[in-house]
Amino acid sequence: MVLTLYRDQPSSTSFFQQFIKDDVLARLTALDRRARKKGLESLDPARSRLVSIGTEVDADGKVTKNGYGGLSLPWRAREDGGWAARVGAELDEIKSRIREAHGARLRFLIWAGMGGSAEDKAMYIASGLLDKGPKVYVLDSTDPAKLESILEDMVKRSKTSLPEALKGTLVAGMAMGMTSYEPVVNLEKIAALYEKHGIDGRPNIIYMTLPGSLLDQFAGGRGFRRVELQLDGGNTTAGRHSAPLTRGSLYPLGLAGVDLERWIEGTFLDDDAMYHAWQLASYLQAQSSLGRDKVTLLLPKGLAGAGVWTKQDFEESLGKSEEQGIKIVVGEKIKLANYWPPRDSRQDRVFLALLQRGGDGENKQKVAALKRAGYPVACVNVPAGAQLSEYMQFIHHVVFGLGYLREMNFVTQPGVELYKSITNRIHGEASKAGGIRASKDWMKMTQAAATLKYRGGITLHFPWTGPGLVKTKNAAEAYAQLLRHFAANSSIGSGELTFFGDTRYSPRGRAVRKVLDRAAESVFRAGLKMPADVYEGPAVNHSYHEMIIGHGRCFSTVLASLDTASIPSIGYDAEYHLAQYLATQMALAGRGRPVVAILLDNLGESTLRALGEFFQSATRYLK
Repeated sequence: MVLTLYRDQPSSTSFFQQFIKDDVLARLTALDRRARKKGLESLDPARSRLVSIGTEVDADGKVTKNGYGGLSLPWRAREDGGWAARVGAELDEIKSRIREAHGARLRFLIWAGMGGSAEDKAMYIASGLLDKGPKVYVLDSTDPAKLESILEDMVKRSKTSLPEALKGTLVAGMAMGMTSYEPVVNLEKIAALYEKHGIDGRPNIIYMTLPGSLLDQFAGGRGFRRVELQLDGGNTTAGRHSAPLTRGSLYPLGLAGVDLERWIEGTFLDDDAMYHAWQLASYLQAQSSLGRDKVTLLLPKGLAGAGVWTKQDFEESLGKSEEQGIKIVVGEKIKLANYWPPRDSRQDRVFLALLQRGGDGENKQKVAALKRAGYPVACVNVPAGAQLSEYMQFIHHVVFGLGYLREMNFVTQPGVELYKSITNRIHGEASKAGGIRASKDWMKMTQAAATLKYRGGITLHFPWTGPGLVKTKNAAEAYAQLLRHFAANSSIGSGELTFFGDTRYSPRGRAVRKVLDRAAESVFRAGLKMPADVYEGPAVNHSYHEMIIGHGRCFSTVLASLDTASIPSIGYDAEYHLAQYLATQMALAGRGRPVVAILLDNLGESTLRALGEFFQSATRYLK
């Protein structure tokens, strides 16, 4: 990959020289070697920046985990060799177990995981890499609607009964955190399905996690098969850094017939590629020093599905600082009218374009227009035929480079842990109170003093953010007033619209997504000249909420439907999911981040039409 920088002002040279002066590449390999040969006790975070930013440390200052696996796994793969063949043999054995137990061929793969345990699979699906294997479903939510929609699609595709479809299904649970509970919820419900239909699910269910984690405790106790995540036998990756070289990435690719030898070789970056990655990190750091921390991503068609994965890798890794942030803007059409002029003090954009030879004319035209207008642009030229794994490994090194320059730990995720702990407390208290809607925290969210109804079954709640700022009884106008207040004092620079419900598989959820996409464009991008994320909760909480909680400067709008889905036959309701919805607001509010809630009576056509009108009206009030 070749890097070209435009408008490198202030110059990023001094930042890049730190990598050369500190001999970072040699020190990285030495650190990896020392950790493997002499153990974690040989690492001292007080004496080494590399140790302090890339390891987990306990209260006594002792290193408890080496987190450099995202960078070092390609070194292990090159040294050890044979990883592709090993994965192939393991997958053959899994398929044989299913065939011998049920007389069924493998037709479906359900991947139960959150954030980094799932985003790579979503990227592979979007990129077409998994088209030729079993149908892959990403189960990254505790909304029963998602599992319900997946099961319905399996039956439809297989043209048979659900029990027969389950026999030909591999279920993989993955959690890279000790406290991740969502995969436990989903594995428990899927296991109940197998039991309900009298099917031995042990040949069909595998899991990947840390020893002793909540997932390990549950799945191990059920007799499900635990698979080591890393082929080197280590435990050195965070979830978002586990792709592209752990079994969590290689298993779905291998089942789809992807050439794993080529895939693995794609991660073997040479020194020049790593230096280009650190040059890009230096450029982004220099731009960020002037407040240009909204990195707007332009991807070629072959990498179009990589946006959210890239966003997560950056933001979850680097979202811990109030002072320094970096927002990766994805899914946005390049419109100069939506940006502040280059010489305006409010101009906070820098553009990162990946250009690939062949079929990339549109992006090249956009880059030319941005350069002519005077915006800072970094171009990474990707060789024709390059593996997606090469891009992913390159991005890992860019993220590390920014962590190094900022002296920031890029492997921990305190914001994610905050939201999870609040969820568990709320869910426990709600169970005793008779349900989430009877809990004191839910009642606080829906208190009348900070609640405004809009027509068509839309209700705006703002108890956490500025009830005293609202001077109207009109919900759409109130929403606009809150946005205007925080934008006027420059305390926000972006927005998010997050729906707590399935937006991938259920038709109604996809319809919600369309409404929110339009709102992001009209309210935030055109109305406020701010980028806006549109995504699904709680997956977003494990993806890039670290930046929103840690760095802030984002106006969060979280939505949910009161008409929730359920699967009564296996006791699956939306109580935990709604606890996550509430906990997200409380985690943000606890850090002083502006957040409002919107509750929909249902997801019917008239309600979604009213939701669209709500945002249209808010846009008019903003003007």
